[in-house]
Amino acid sequence: MRKYTLYTTVVIALSLMLISWGNQGHKIISAFAFLSFNEEMSQFNDWKSFLVDHASDPDYRRSNDPYEGPKHYLDIDNYPEFVSEGKIAHDWLSVVSQHNYDFVIDNGTLPWATVATYDSLRTCFERRDWAKAKVFAADLGHYVADGFMPMHITINYDGKMTGNDGIHSLYETSMLGVYASQIVYEGDAPKLVENVSDYVFDYIYRNYPYVDSVLIADDYARSVSSSTTSSEYKAALWEKTEKFTVALFKEASHSVADLFYTAWVKAGRPLISGGFYYTDVPSVSVIGGVKLNHVFPNPASTSAEIRYSLDKATKVKLEIIDTLGQTMITLADFDAQPGEYSCRWGNESLANGSYFVRLKTDELQLVRRMVLTKE
Repeated sequence: MRKYTLYTTVVIALSLMLISWGNQGHKIISAFAFLSFNEEMSQFNDWKSFLVDHASDPDYRRSNDPYEGPKHYLDIDNYPEFVSEGKIAHDWLSVVSQHNYDFVIDNGTLPWATVATYDSLRTCFERRDWAKAKVFAADLGHYVADGFMPMHITINYDGKMTGNDGIHSLYETSMLGVYASQIVYEGDAPKLVENVSDYVFDYIYRNYPYVDSVLIADDYARSVSSSTTSSEYKAALWEKTEKFTVALFKEASHSVADLFYTAWVKAGRPLISGGFYYTDVPSVSVIGGVKLNHVFPNPASTSAEIRYSLDKATKVKLEIIDTLGQTMITLADFDAQPGEYSCRWGNESLANGSYFVRLKTDELQLVRRMVLTKE
């Protein structure tokens, strides 16, 4: 247990020592999260430099915010029920009721801080408060990354209980400082998260076994070189941890993308440009002077007709996209004048399944769901 006493220099010193993944590691995880952003999320590409530059802001806050420290770790193996059953209560009130407030705070609040930050990000999206949304998005990336650093989810966070003194910094800072350039991976399409709390706890549960993996790797590296500052020690530690470390980084980046995407979708897919992303609007409605009719027929087999109308001149892009927001076919891309338009689309090139017709103008996007059922 890391005893957390407010307003003491002990907390400040401890907080500065426990900077997960180091500044460089956090930047990598936040930057690579954008590899998982789909086309729907392309409007956020300009946020990348901000999220990377501010990836470690929560760490810096620990020196002057006495409430920040516990948000970065979870001594989950200090919970008897985790040792016996492999899980703890996910709900904040339930876990505090089962134990007590001081116990929960002393053992870290990482998962609940992550969920709270996600909730704040979603709220900012709903309000179209883009400035604050960027700040919470950077913080979310940090807390998610903390949950993928094995030594941040164990009471034996610095190896003192097993004779691996200093392993926390040796693994995340000393070793990564040398081998960070070898951490390379691809992104995967983001998915919608149904239960954010369960999602966060699930990846913590999955990552916990790597605590022993890091300690075993340290034992091996010390057998190669008794000097933990030597290049031989760092090379040996990397040799034993490279595979799962790269995997942890990749999953961390993907989880950042999943939660960012989920917050945006559940907020209604707002557009930074000031417009809104409307899905399945009624056929008789006109949004901002733009109308996108239902696809006919729907379900479609060999072909379908798409009709839309505009009340003013605007750039128009009409696309068929899949359920992940990837463009499958571009049907139209031109500078349009006010009026009614019709487009007939042959379905031969796509497999059966669910798709969307997306109409993009200078101010908004409208989307219609359609199903393709070729014989």
